[in-house]
Amino acid sequence: MPEVLILANETIGGQALLDAIVERAQQGDSPGFHVCVPTIRPPYGNVIYDDAVRDSAQVRVDLALSFMEQEGIRGTGEVGDQDPFNAATDALAVHPCDEIIVSTLPPTESKWLRRDLIGKLQADTGLPVRHVIVDLARDGLPFDVTLVVANQTAAGGELEERLKALASEGPRRFIAVVPQDSGDGTACIAATGRLKQLIADLRDVGIVAAGMIGHPDPYTAVLNAVAYFHISDIVISTLPSNRSEWLKNDLPEKVRSATGKEVIHVESTADEPAGAEA
Repeated sequence: MPEVLILANETIGGQALLDAIVERAQQGDSPGFHVCVPTIRPPYGNVIYDDAVRDSAQVRVDLALSFMEQEGIRGTGEVGDQDPFNAATDALAVHPCDEIIVSTLPPTESKWLRRDLIGKLQADTGLPVRHVIVDLARDGLPFDVTLVVANQTAAGGELEERLKALASEGPRRFIAVVPQDSGDGTACIAATGRLKQLIADLRDVGIVAAGMIGHPDPYTAVLNAVAYFHISDIVISTLPSNRSEWLKNDLPEKVRSATGKEVIHVESTADEPAGAEA
């Protein structure tokens, strides 16, 4: 059976690419698809957390594979090198494919096209390369994307109920960001555990979600996520107002002002440990 490599980054949820995947899957030779998403360095924050950089690309891989699973399409995926050409050739070395689909922004916006990525891949691999243009500025995405920001309250019942209500309103994907409490290794492990629990809880109730750990400063974590992804609205989950450092620092209003997005504040009533929010 043929295998198709899909190389995409921020355009991976675009309707034109999703249509191209479905069209190719329905051609009768039962192809499999291997998604490769190059990493992108975050634009905000003086300290770069490699796990967060990789996780942001993994979110795109996970959401693409969720779409394929819903469509009954066989798919695998990986995070690639920050250079898209190296990402593609590395993927092909381990996961040989018979053709390539490359998705980019329009020519006036695409750094990949300015570097002649399509021509270089055709010349180096000898494979047919299909180019799919996704104009996010004009068309947006075929679903809403809600950014969910939480720390100790990530597994709270109030948060899950609010997300279930949003999911019932129409097609929607959820991207969760759990900021680290600090920059040390234990904080990263703790944040990863909370993130995995939140994603598992959402998927258990049929919600399409993926996530990443974030910068210890929740404001920086939000700005990085909004720069990474095409976000429709933002849900911020905090401890009760008398114990929340995020609310003392006016996080919801600062995020609303900086992003221009609708910000939904969910306040936990659970008895979480004191000092849980960095």
